[in-house]
Amino acid sequence: MKPSLTILRKCRVLVVGMVLFAAVPVMSVQQSPELQVTSDDVSVSQSCRIVIPPGTVIEDKNNNGVIHVIASRIEIEFAEGSVLCGSPPDRRPNEYAGYGIRIEGQTHVAIRGARISGFWTALWATGADGLTLGGIDASDNRRAYLRSTPVAEDSSDWLYPHDNDDNEWLRRYGAAIYVEDANHVTVRCCTVRHGQNALCLDRVDDSEVYDNDFSFNSGWGIAMWRCSRNVISRNACDFCVRGYSHGVYNRGQDSAGILLFEQNNKNTVAENSATHSGDGFFGFAGREALGQTGNHPVGWHKRRGNNGNLLIGNDFSYAPAHGIEMTFSFGNIFYGNRLVENAICGIWGGYSQDTLIARNNIEGNGQMAYGLERGGVNIEHGRANRIVENAFANNQCGVHLWWSDPGDLVNTPWARANGTESRDNRIVRNTFTGDALAYHFRGSSQVTLGRDVFTDVKEQMRKDETVTIQDAFDAEVGPVTKPEYPVRGVTRPVGARRHLCGRHNIIMTPWGPWDHESPLIRVVRDDGDSVRYSLHKVPRAAQITVEGYDVQGELSWPQDPDQPGTYTVSAAKPGVHPYRIQVRAGDFAEQLHGTLISAVWDVTFFKWTDDTDPRKDIASWRKLAHAGSSVSARVKRLVFSYAWGGPGEQELSEAVTAAQLGGDHFGMIATTRMPLAAGAWEFATLSDDGVRVTVDGRTIIDNWTWHGPTRDSSLLHLNEDKTVEIVVEHFEIDGYAALELSISGRL
Repeated sequence: MKPSLTILRKCRVLVVGMVLFAAVPVMSVQQSPELQVTSDDVSVSQSCRIVIPPGTVIEDKNNNGVIHVIASRIEIEFAEGSVLCGSPPDRRPNEYAGYGIRIEGQTHVAIRGARISGFWTALWATGADGLTLGGIDASDNRRAYLRSTPVAEDSSDWLYPHDNDDNEWLRRYGAAIYVEDANHVTVRCCTVRHGQNALCLDRVDDSEVYDNDFSFNSGWGIAMWRCSRNVISRNACDFCVRGYSHGVYNRGQDSAGILLFEQNNKNTVAENSATHSGDGFFGFAGREALGQTGNHPVGWHKRRGNNGNLLIGNDFSYAPAHGIEMTFSFGNIFYGNRLVENAICGIWGGYSQDTLIARNNIEGNGQMAYGLERGGVNIEHGRANRIVENAFANNQCGVHLWWSDPGDLVNTPWARANGTESRDNRIVRNTFTGDALAYHFRGSSQVTLGRDVFTDVKEQMRKDETVTIQDAFDAEVGPVTKPEYPVRGVTRPVGARRHLCGRHNIIMTPWGPWDHESPLIRVVRDDGDSVRYSLHKVPRAAQITVEGYDVQGELSWPQDPDQPGTYTVSAAKPGVHPYRIQVRAGDFAEQLHGTLISAVWDVTFFKWTDDTDPRKDIASWRKLAHAGSSVSARVKRLVFSYAWGGPGEQELSEAVTAAQLGGDHFGMIATTRMPLAAGAWEFATLSDDGVRVTVDGRTIIDNWTWHGPTRDSSLLHLNEDKTVEIVVEHFEIDGYAALELSISGRL
């Protein structure tokens, strides 16, 4: 069926529909006529103004684009109020499909004022030299449903940006805007929120990206693959994040405000704000550069990486992982950036060489360190890096340099071509104020120090005997001058969201980070038999109701109108009680589902050794629950966010705390009896490590293995109402630990 196209102004129709797309009608227009778009496969060959009636949904049925741009040197403008929407309102964001606008092989195309939502990718351009995108709002396009919870990380949420030569980014994740194989592209004044990846550039050179707001997404703000000589300036890429629960875990899961993977060279990244993102800036030389893909001689890998890039005047603060990560790369400059309160470290520069790190503000980093990886600047196996005239303050460690056994990495072509020594690094004319440790040097390393100033530093230096320290003379380092650099744009994103400083403002939902503007209803306390929700930005006139058997709801508003309200759902009697909450306030409507479990669990914890490994001798392991060294408590629910700790940190009872069981090699057996109504009940666990669940002696979940955080589930069918006995067993070997049990059913 042909699409419905109505020309609203005087125009000339030119039928060339079979030139590029068979059976796709084409409208050739003059004097920028208005073009009404109401169905799929609309091709445009001259400048026009797109009009889409309010409420129109146009699905990309054949997955090749709704609007096809098939001519060069044209301008397309969207009329005010026109939205190209690819999905109905009830479709989940991880189910969005298709492409809004497709440009292939056309040059000097300009698209302005477009509003595109509900697609896998809003705009996909290939071979579009001279493309200009201005004032586009591509918010609310495809994004993943995140399985990590406030209690524990789910490893399935990790991104994998390491491959993209076959458009893996596009195929796996989608993007709001995806541009490939193009030069002299301009992207300015665009907005992308409530998505996963905002702007992806693949082999795009000599281009400019400025004055955009790509914030509050769950993947990458600006992602670049094999891109060189671009200017990325004055963009806001804040809160591009996943994999974070404040005080529980800080992974980031390879999300980033700005990401450069696989040999991106001579780019200028200037005056951007990329705070509260997994990494503020994440750069990796690439698998081809290292020799993990491709088939190049060893000499080809000499100085292959992300090279000669300038990062200047940016704010890379409050990251769950690193402010700046740039690895296996050469000759980069990090100048005058703000790197404050990043959870692991301000700058991570493993295996990088000839980096200049100068005049940055590096403060308060390393509060959620991963082992010895923490603090201001961390570089392993780095060479000829200069750390000069930076202001370090209140970091867990100021500068940490080291060499350790690189393992199999030493055999890669990159390592053979470039070496893996830690040497010729210089730390000169910096200030250290209030840092727990100024310098930490490990392994076989050589470093030059000179004229650093220390104030209220708890410990100045910690080093291995294998480390060689040399004194620096000014002539060896030379003066540092501010690099000249191009900058585009008129906005000033750095500091614009100062009111949201601090990682505690990273509040994750299953669909990504909260934007601190939209209404948000989130669980703030779950006691098993009651659940408390906080109501952020929800109007006080909202109507809130709860449905469910033997459940009741209570709404409370504080006197301060700027503070969130609370809504508490509680169970009237023991058992498992599914419920549904309806919230309506003007145009805002939300439905929430949950389950109350009113029960008392008898929980016993104990230590085990290799002789009583539960994977080999379950009987001996179970006997430990009755030994004199075991400790017990009674709890309302089985949700233990151990992270890197153990039962003693869960505030369960004085006895459990006093037992000092630690975070490794502990076991738990929990039992309860509860009434369940006839029907189907889903039992689900999140565990690290082994878990087993039995109901009336029948095993329904059995993942009795060493594993990272893993979800398992099983259905229990009851033909009649019944009180059942439930037993949950869990063991932890070492490292990260978690256990969570949920039981759910239908209303």
